[in-house]
Amino acid sequence: MQRILLNLKIALNSLRHFKLRTALAVLGISLGTIALTVVTDLSGSLMLQTISEINRLGENILIVKSGAVRAFAGATRVFRVANTLKESDTEAIFRYSGAVEAVSSSASKVFPVRYREMVLPKINVVGVEPNFSYIRSFYPETGLFISDQDNRDANRVVVLGKKIAKKLFKEGENPIGKYILIWRTPCQVIGIMEEKGADISNVDQDNQIFMPLKTFTTRYISSDVIDTIFIKVKKPQIIDNAKGEITALLKQRHNIRGDKEDDFTVIDMKDVLSLQASTMKMVSILGTISAIISFLIGGIGILSIMTLIVNERKIEIGIRRAIGGRKRDIISQFLAESSLIAILGGTFGVILGFAISLAIFYVSKLPFYISVTGLIISFFASILVGIIAGIYPSRNAIKIEPVYIIRNS
Repeated sequence: MQRILLNLKIALNSLRHFKLRTALAVLGISLGTIALTVVTDLSGSLMLQTISEINRLGENILIVKSGAVRAFAGATRVFRVANTLKESDTEAIFRYSGAVEAVSSSASKVFPVRYREMVLPKINVVGVEPNFSYIRSFYPETGLFISDQDNRDANRVVVLGKKIAKKLFKEGENPIGKYILIWRTPCQVIGIMEEKGADISNVDQDNQIFMPLKTFTTRYISSDVIDTIFIKVKKPQIIDNAKGEITALLKQRHNIRGDKEDDFTVIDMKDVLSLQASTMKMVSILGTISAIISFLIGGIGILSIMTLIVNERKIEIGIRRAIGGRKRDIISQFLAESSLIAILGGTFGVILGFAISLAIFYVSKLPFYISVTGLIISFFASILVGIIAGIYPSRNAIKIEPVYIIRNS
């Protein structure tokens, strides 16, 4: 124990003598630790966010989008527009697929919305069927959702997203029962939806207005063309089978044969999650590479400063060897010094990495996620780099012979 304490004392004194070089070596190790810590935390946070977004869409969901749609990093993008998806397709899916529990057609378009003096020029108005709320697990916070009778009779009623209600009505004012103008048509507010956030298309669901699908198609677009079908599958185990059935059915209905491209896309939430996982894996790999490079730079910094220390202390080493100092004590001495640099760098790196992760989560409003395993791995990786970087200078130190020192003194 006394030897360990003595080695640490000597190590501290030695490092104080080379303050600038020590600081640079510590900085290099710190950067590697920071990079590894932040990447681990950020990857976990983004995965939590993706899972949360998918869960907000509802359980056991398939989504049929009109046109060619591709998903990137958890968000869908339309690559080719088509106007061939119709309400009759929704009815056929429910009638012929035994795996389907419920379906809901949906169509949307941007319209100006007004209430008294307040005008919102571009608001996404969505026509939906009554079971849309159940399929999406998206319910009114106050008031009612669209009923079967509202849809059947094409009633001019609407349910507002949370943000729309706040924009149109003053604080403390009850929107239920009030009339708003969508384009030039007055519609009665019957409900306010709960807060939901953005969906996989990056559309803010709280910044939308929902109305009966029949009202939307007859009064606003004069067409039975829809852009989305939401499908709730009975069990998660049969989602893949349901996807295959629905794809085959729509191909048949839309007369798509051979190599002809589909005019629709069936989106499985598992595919989105898998894609996000692949994206996060790539982010993690790139972050790990940057951490390795930073550790390498830090290791080279430790190697250079330890080599310099050995050269500066040749006389001390020779004297210790002459009076009976053991090789293993000298090796331990210099490994202790290189490890101490690494421990300092690892400690600062873990603390700063933790702080940077918190700052990123706060600014970007990502889910809070701190990987304890990541912190531990980052810290011990820095120590390992310090030990490896100290081996070569330590071996050079024990090669110094007392005779050589006496001749050159």
